[in-house]
Amino acid sequence: QVQLVESGGGLVQAGGSLRLSCAASGTIFARLTMGWYRQAPGKQRELVAAVHSFGGGAEYADSVQGRFTISRNNAWNTVYLEMNSLLPEDTAVYYCNLRTWRRFPGVYDEYWGQGTQVTVSS
Repeated sequence: QVQLVESGGGLVQAGGSLRLSCAASGTIFARLTMGWYRQAPGKQRELVAAVHSFGGGAEYADSVQGRFTISRNNAWNTVYLEMNSLLPEDTAVYYCNLRTWRRFPGVYDEYWGQGTQVTVSS
Protein backbone atom coordinates (compact mmCIF):
# COMPACT_ATOMS: atom_id res chain seq x y z
CA GLN A 1 0.00 0.00 0.00
CA VAL A 2 1.77 3.09 1.26
CA GLN A 3 5.52 3.38 0.88
CA LEU A 4 7.73 6.20 2.09
CA VAL A 5 11.17 6.84 0.64
CA GLU A 6 13.56 9.37 2.15
CA SER A 7 16.38 11.14 0.39
CA GLY A 8 18.79 13.97 1.03
CA GLY A 9 20.75 12.69 3.98
CA GLY A 10 24.50 12.86 4.11
CA LEU A 11 27.51 14.37 5.78
CA VAL A 12 27.65 18.06 6.55
CA GLN A 13 29.78 20.31 8.71
CA ALA A 14 28.38 22.00 11.78
CA GLY A 15 26.57 25.16 10.81
CA GLY A 16 25.65 23.78 7.43
CA SER A 17 22.33 22.82 5.94
CA LEU A 18 20.60 19.81 4.47
CA ARG A 19 17.19 19.29 2.95
CA LEU A 20 15.51 15.96 3.44
CA SER A 21 12.70 14.79 1.21
CA CYS A 22 10.17 12.02 1.66
CA ALA A 23 8.10 10.77 -1.25
CA ALA A 24 4.95 8.84 -0.50
CA SER A 25 3.61 6.32 -2.99
CA GLY A 26 0.28 4.60 -3.01
CA THR A 27 -3.07 6.23 -2.57
CA ILE A 28 -3.02 8.68 0.28
CA PHE A 29 -6.18 10.65 0.78
CA ALA A 30 -7.21 11.15 4.34
CA ARG A 31 -6.67 13.33 7.33
CA LEU A 32 -2.89 13.14 7.43
CA THR A 33 0.00 13.85 9.67
CA MET A 34 3.38 13.74 7.97
CA GLY A 35 6.51 14.15 9.97
CA TRP A 36 10.10 13.39 10.69
CA TYR A 37 11.58 11.41 13.54
CA ARG A 38 15.19 10.75 14.33
CA GLN A 39 17.10 8.22 16.34
CA ALA A 40 20.68 8.56 17.50
CA PRO A 41 22.73 5.68 18.93
CA GLY A 42 21.70 4.93 22.49
CA LYS A 43 18.66 7.18 22.30
CA GLN A 44 14.99 6.64 21.67
CA ARG A 45 13.37 7.70 18.47
CA GLU A 46 12.05 11.21 18.87
CA LEU A 47 9.74 13.48 16.96
CA VAL A 48 11.56 16.21 15.08
CA ALA A 49 8.71 17.93 13.25
CA ALA A 50 5.25 17.21 11.93
CA VAL A 51 2.59 18.90 9.84
CA HIS A 52 -1.13 18.17 9.79
CA SER A 53 -3.51 18.26 6.84
CA PHE A 54 -6.49 18.94 9.08
CA GLY A 55 -5.13 22.13 10.55
CA GLY A 56 -2.98 23.09 13.45
CA GLY A 57 0.08 23.94 11.40
CA ALA A 58 3.47 22.48 12.16
CA GLU A 59 5.05 21.32 15.37
CA TYR A 60 8.70 21.02 16.26
CA ALA A 61 10.88 19.54 18.92
CA ASP A 62 12.31 22.21 21.18
CA SER A 63 15.81 21.20 20.15
CA VAL A 64 15.23 22.07 16.50
CA GLN A 65 12.74 24.91 16.68
CA GLY A 66 14.04 27.92 14.83
CA ARG A 67 16.55 25.85 12.88
CA PHE A 68 14.43 23.29 11.04
CA THR A 69 11.42 23.85 8.82
CA ILE A 70 8.95 21.21 7.73
CA SER A 71 6.89 21.64 4.59
CA ARG A 72 4.85 19.59 2.15
CA ASN A 73 3.48 19.83 -1.34
CA ASN A 74 -0.18 20.55 -1.97
CA ALA A 75 -0.92 16.96 -2.95
CA TRP A 76 0.31 15.76 0.43
CA ASN A 77 2.56 13.13 -1.11
CA THR A 78 5.89 14.76 -0.36
CA VAL A 79 7.22 16.18 2.86
CA TYR A 80 10.45 18.10 3.33
CA LEU A 81 12.67 18.95 6.23
CA GLU A 82 14.92 21.95 5.78
CA MET A 83 17.69 21.66 8.33
CA ASN A 84 19.76 24.76 9.00
CA SER A 85 22.47 25.62 11.51
CA LEU A 86 23.12 21.94 12.01
CA LEU A 87 24.81 20.76 15.17
CA PRO A 88 26.73 17.56 15.89
CA GLU A 89 23.90 16.51 18.20
CA ASP A 90 21.61 16.47 15.16
CA THR A 91 23.48 13.40 13.96
CA ALA A 92 20.96 10.58 13.69
CA VAL A 93 19.01 8.40 11.35
CA TYR A 94 16.03 10.42 10.20
CA TYR A 95 12.78 8.64 9.47
CA CYS A 96 9.80 9.83 7.53
CA ASN A 97 6.49 9.12 9.21
CA LEU A 98 2.91 9.17 8.01
CA ARG A 99 -0.26 8.85 10.02
CA THR A 100 -3.63 8.50 8.34
CA TRP A 101 -6.37 9.29 10.79
CA ARG A 102 -9.59 7.31 10.90
CA ARG A 103 -13.01 8.76 11.52
CA PHE A 104 -13.02 7.26 14.98
CA PRO A 105 -11.30 9.68 17.32
CA GLY A 106 -7.66 8.92 18.06
CA VAL A 107 -7.39 5.98 15.65
CA TYR A 108 -4.81 6.01 12.90
CA ASP A 109 -2.63 3.88 10.64
CA GLU A 110 1.10 4.56 10.69
CA TYR A 111 3.79 4.13 8.07
CA TRP A 112 7.55 4.56 8.21
CA GLY A 113 10.32 5.14 5.75
CA GLN A 114 13.55 3.18 5.87
CA GLY A 115 15.54 6.06 7.30
CA THR A 116 18.35 8.23 6.01
CA GLN A 117 21.58 8.96 7.82
CA VAL A 118 22.45 12.53 8.71
CA THR A 119 25.92 13.09 10.09
CA VAL A 120 27.05 16.50 11.30
CA SER A 121 30.78 16.86 11.83
CA SER A 122 32.49 19.41 14.04
